[in-house]
Amino acid sequence: MRKLFTASAVVAMLALLALPRHSFAQSGTMVVYASQGPLDTIIGADTTSSGLQNHSVYKLVSTDTTYIFDATMTMKSAVSIVGVPADNGQLPTIQPDVLSDGSIPGTFFAFEGMGTTINVSNIYFLGLSIQNTVGYGVAFSILADNITINANNLVFDDITGDAFSYQSNGDNLFINNCTMRNSINSVSDYYEGEFIRDQNAAGSWQTDSIVIRNCTLNCVAAYVAAVTTPIMKYFECSHCDIINTAKNPFFIDRAVNAKINNNIFYNAYAIGTNYTEYSGGWDSFRAGALPSLIDFVPLDSASAAMLLGHARTSASDSLAAEAMRNIEVKNNDWYYSPSLLAFYKSWNDTAHAAVGFDSVYTPVFMNPQNVAMFDNKTVWPGFVESGNVNIDPGFGPSIDAALTAGANTADGFEGYFTAVRGGTGTTQTYGCQITVVPQPIPGNYMPSWPLPEAGDLKYSNASLMTGATDGHQVGSLYWFYGVGDSVYTAVQALPPSVPAQFTLSNNYPNPFNPSTTISFSVAKNGPASLKIYNVLGQLVLTVFQGNATAHQNYLYNVGMDKFSSGVYFYTLQQGSNILTKRMLLLK
Repeated sequence: MRKLFTASAVVAMLALLALPRHSFAQSGTMVVYASQGPLDTIIGADTTSSGLQNHSVYKLVSTDTTYIFDATMTMKSAVSIVGVPADNGQLPTIQPDVLSDGSIPGTFFAFEGMGTTINVSNIYFLGLSIQNTVGYGVAFSILADNITINANNLVFDDITGDAFSYQSNGDNLFINNCTMRNSINSVSDYYEGEFIRDQNAAGSWQTDSIVIRNCTLNCVAAYVAAVTTPIMKYFECSHCDIINTAKNPFFIDRAVNAKINNNIFYNAYAIGTNYTEYSGGWDSFRAGALPSLIDFVPLDSASAAMLLGHARTSASDSLAAEAMRNIEVKNNDWYYSPSLLAFYKSWNDTAHAAVGFDSVYTPVFMNPQNVAMFDNKTVWPGFVESGNVNIDPGFGPSIDAALTAGANTADGFEGYFTAVRGGTGTTQTYGCQITVVPQPIPGNYMPSWPLPEAGDLKYSNASLMTGATDGHQVGSLYWFYGVGDSVYTAVQALPPSVPAQFTLSNNYPNPFNPSTTISFSVAKNGPASLKIYNVLGQLVLTVFQGNATAHQNYLYNVGMDKFSSGVYFYTLQQGSNILTKRMLLLK
């Protein structure tokens, strides 16, 4: 039986490899060096007469000087943009050029291919130009329906707009091991500097899935995710660090299924809300609600109708719609520095209290309105909250240093806060170990690596080291394990509305280097295995072998840094059920 399976696997693999070239919009890999010129004249111009990319993979290999671009690179077909890190982990870096009129290009990449999959990995996006100037920057602009973005091991530095911006229907974003740092726009527009932003979504549009894992936002002005579509089918933020952020972390009040688990919120939503914002209810979705890290509200009529398939006309319709929602908030840590709490007290105890309108309501983990929703199992049976703690994680000194002015922190958060809330702001900003492009720029300039705050993000609190729902560290695992170290698994319960199925995900990213994420579920309890084979059908890695449980989603980050580049196949087997998929390791 074993020989029969291996032979069958080889036949399937060879059949996949032998697919005719014309079945793909593009083929092959283009290796790109920074010395070749602006990326938009190389990648952006590498198109067919119909506007599709000539190549399916663009491989950036230079780590001794940055890549520059003069214009947005717009892509209409599925592509993989893969950086090849240096031996020390340094990522290839892209930064804007300075144009002849003194301006700098704002958007790095735009994707316009409906239904395409975009893989991007191992790249440092620097919003600072070669002259150390900064404009409104967006790393990825997603402009067509049903696009899937697989992002892994990316750094977004001084991106003052959005890392991921989308204005289309049915998109999916799967984001792993990414860092956004020092993304502050201006005191007059502190809603900019966002990790994920849904732009101008309206009508019956839906967001399909947003999954954010092992990511860090450090000194970012606005949201981790702001989603304004009437329906978001699935949202997940797990094992992330959200540090020294100004605005509320999530604008996802209408999510249908969501998991916010195992994160660290440290000085998050630190701008709070003033009297006008509190009474008007903009940032807390309803009037008279304290600023809350976790904030959901009952569905509005449009969202309920989309879930139900008909207009909401009765109380029973409202109950039916709310019963379809599954929201999980588990094992998060939230904490505010004593120095920041003292700053708040001083602010409100002085003349600001008499003025009233610029006194500040400081954030809570979950405001009373949300506590009531999670407690009300009659209306919201799928809302679950447990294991959340208020503990100092013990980050290193540069994290708290971002609160006060200094050479590496600009005006510090307290100076930024004073400018915003006092209405006296001009150009104040703040950050943590701020990047500066030296002038004149040397021919071999690269941003600091490792990130100068990396050591301080590996916290010291022992109780959090095994405090996650999966037994790992709370917060981002990246700072403890990196991208490619070993295999770890996260096992998550699927929403009750999802039937048990035998499924194997498409790995992401794909192509990858050196790690990729695979998830699977099984239809019944019992022995199962997930194994990786080379093109000869030889077993190279057993990812999972043991008893699997139905109604669970098994998620594995697979490190393959010890393997050579090439095509591999991963196979899920449980009894007579077998699924095999193809992946490509590019080093």
